[in-house]
Amino acid sequence: MNGEAVAAIQRERAVQGVWERHGAALTTAVSAVLVLLAWYAGTKGWEPLEICLYIAAYVIGGYRKAWEGLQTLIQERDLDVDLLMIVAAVGAASIGYWQDGAILILIFALSGALEGYTMEKTNQDIRSIMKLRPETALILRDNNESRIRVEELQPGDLVLVKPGERIPADGVIQQGYSAVDQASITGESIPVDKACGDEVFAGTINGQGALTIAVTKPAEATLLARIIRLVQEAQSEMPPSQLFVERFERVYARVVIVAALLLLVIPPYAFGWTWDKTVYRAMIFLVVASPCALVSSIMPAILSGISNGARKGILFKGGVHLENIGDIKVVAFDKTGTLTEGKPKVTDIIPLLSQSEAELLRLTAALETLSEHPIARAIVQAAKDKRLELPKAAELQAIPGVGVHGLVNEEEFRIGSLDCLEDNVLSAGHRQMARQLEEQGKTVIYVQSQNQLLGLLAIQDTLRPQARNAVRALRRMGIEVAMLTGDNSATAQAIGKQADVDWVYAGLFPEQKVEIVKKLTASYGKVAMVGDGVNDAPALATAAVGIAMGAAGTDVALETANVVLMADDIEKVADAIALGRRTKQVVKQNIVFAMSVVVLLVAGTFLEHVNLPVGVIGHEGSTLLVIASGLRLLR
Repeated sequence: MNGEAVAAIQRERAVQGVWERHGAALTTAVSAVLVLLAWYAGTKGWEPLEICLYIAAYVIGGYRKAWEGLQTLIQERDLDVDLLMIVAAVGAASIGYWQDGAILILIFALSGALEGYTMEKTNQDIRSIMKLRPETALILRDNNESRIRVEELQPGDLVLVKPGERIPADGVIQQGYSAVDQASITGESIPVDKACGDEVFAGTINGQGALTIAVTKPAEATLLARIIRLVQEAQSEMPPSQLFVERFERVYARVVIVAALLLLVIPPYAFGWTWDKTVYRAMIFLVVASPCALVSSIMPAILSGISNGARKGILFKGGVHLENIGDIKVVAFDKTGTLTEGKPKVTDIIPLLSQSEAELLRLTAALETLSEHPIARAIVQAAKDKRLELPKAAELQAIPGVGVHGLVNEEEFRIGSLDCLEDNVLSAGHRQMARQLEEQGKTVIYVQSQNQLLGLLAIQDTLRPQARNAVRALRRMGIEVAMLTGDNSATAQAIGKQADVDWVYAGLFPEQKVEIVKKLTASYGKVAMVGDGVNDAPALATAAVGIAMGAAGTDVALETANVVLMADDIEKVADAIALGRRTKQVVKQNIVFAMSVVVLLVAGTFLEHVNLPVGVIGHEGSTLLVIASGLRLLR
């Protein structure tokens, strides 16, 4: 195939892509232009041109809906609102009301185009999750290293994972030590120290050490693969509200078509109407009973609510999610990166001898400067924030899973967990002090020199400044608040108490978060899940409404969620729910008004109090009023 042929195919595909994305909007725009030209031709008395333009507007603006309605009729042997709209428009044209029929089609086509854009949701989430798993793995066989595809890995294979690489499969460490960042899978805020015998998961990030891992599960059975399946299953479930709307549309269409047919047959025999009068009344009925006002009672309000939310930094991915969020009874927050900042910080500096807090931090940071461990980086960052000048450290030695020791100003220091301390250094008072910090969910770092405990440092993932206000705002609205996390119970309880949530669920894997969401839904009603990580994606997809953090969230969370908080302001969760409630209220008002007008006009048609011009005015007037009512949500 030559270059010109390839270029021609690429151009054809590009045009096809543009048409798939924007075809509805383009045909609606063309139809609107044709309606305006036809109206202008009518004002000039150019009747043949006027009718030709209206016919073109009918065909271009209505062929999509007509085709969909015919497909439903032929394939499913059922009627829907799409077909009813076309029948009503053609009926209006058949008795000379071309303009009214064209406007009916234009309004419906415009509603469909806007809904298509608003409800559009990409399916990139599964591919985004797949990106977490490397395509290849470095396998060790017969003392030789070779690259193979991850899909070829089998239980028992040994793989080498170098520093900074993603782990390609679930397995157990056979050799090496490292701090593994598991936030994408378990949601733990601080990388976990891993050594021989510890389990690791595909998609997590290896830290500073090389690891030899024995694969325990094939690619399709890993924790990451289970996350993918959970997201797929949750997204395939159609919401009950959507099913109700579809059923209602078809019932409504059947009722109107049957009533129109009866109106064509019964009156000449029951009331002695002429056939001209019967056809005239039947056409009036089709016009006044067409669902434009009913349809317009929903979408303008939904679109206005979506626009309102966007101005506030709340992105709704579809109208159904704006409706669903108004019914939320429980909001479940992920902890790490959602209620908290997601970055460990030094919260307490406790000198036990003559040193000041600044001096204790300065000595500790001097040794930790040489380490890449996340806790070490938090300590060094705290010293930088205080603009402390750090002395040079020497003879640094890392003790895997314990801490470091080295020389500062020719004096030996030990820094790390309780296991790094020498005997008889920790008194009962020191133990009580450390226990109190741990009960607050903090990681305690001990600093020792020459058989003396110099002090303690506490590290913790800190609560977001707006977290308490966000929780309080939800509780004032009568909404229960839960916190779901992969972190340990002590840390979770401490953060949960600070945030003042109602329930705390700790130590959860992704599938366990899904189970908690399902249980809360069964017990209390619709649940909104707020999260930012890959580990939250299944719960986000399972919840009635998934809410992702826009700035801090992973690609997977953003694609899976139904609502995105663009500025990571979790106080906006309450605003989103309030907007959803207001939108539902406006939609209900519009539906009641639209149906009331239809009932009055239909009754007037049967009682011969409504002629075609009055019916068109009543129908179009009610449509405009409900659109104006929906636009109130723009304020």
